[in-house]
Amino acid sequence: MARPKTTKKISYEKEADVLRVELAKAPIDYATELGPLIIHFSKRGLPVYIEILEASKFLRETQKAFVREGVFALPRLRMNAPTG
Repeated sequence: MARPKTTKKISYEKEADVLRVELAKAPIDYATELGPLIIHFSKRGLPVYIEILEASKFLRETQKAFVREGVFALPRLRMNAPTG
């Protein structure tokens, strides 16, 4: 069985405050929404594409959780919340 081509392409849409991560070049079969995350899967059940809604809020909360747990601190984020 051939594996999907790995790409790891990341993009951010400021107006919508959505962070998108393309993990592989494979057709999307279905998606699951888990809170602010929408994870798109291939027919084989492998994650292909991830969308993080309200990305600036998600990343701030993630950073706080990591610091609180003593895992590591992300570099200071410079994302501005969308206006309008």
